[in-house]
Amino acid sequence: MWEKLNDTETLKACIPGCEQLDKLSDTEFQAVVTTRIGPVKTKFKGKVTLSDLDPPNGYRISGQGDGGVAGFAKGGATVKLSPKDGGTLLSYTVEAQIGGKLAQLGQRLINGAAKKLADDFFQKFVASVSPPSPPGEGSPTPGQGSPGQSAPGEASPTPGQSSPGQSAPGQSS
Repeated sequence: MWEKLNDTETLKACIPGCEQLDKLSDTEFQAVVTTRIGPVKTKFKGKVTLSDLDPPNGYRISGQGDGGVAGFAKGGATVKLSPKDGGTLLSYTVEAQIGGKLAQLGQRLINGAAKKLADDFFQKFVASVSPPSPPGEGSPTPGQGSPGQSAPGEASPTPGQSSPGQSAPGQSS
């Protein structure tokens, strides 16, 4: 799982709205991300940095971007990997700061949007490192929520997708 957390293509596929992610070094990336925060949709251009590296136990991923007239955003997540029940528990904490027009939306909306973006990232990440389910397993019944959807703050693999050494639910606090 550690390798996937450091893989450019995996990160690009998991970052919501990521249009471009170029590796500048082992710990820095250049990114272009389009996202919606409340009623404001904007394209951010900026850097993503990996720090506090503790292979294979975790790191801090942080980013900052300029959204033009919409303002700027910066934030990060502390990611921890730990063994649990024959798999790996991925846990994370997130924070975000914004400025410019985005700041007028209110901190509560910003915090909610940051948490949703992080949850979306980690749910996609868990899905990307989990083995595929056999046909018919893990597919939601029409009209029901997806089994991969979980309570706010958790990134859970779809039932039947967690296996030893791959992934287990992650939690956000």
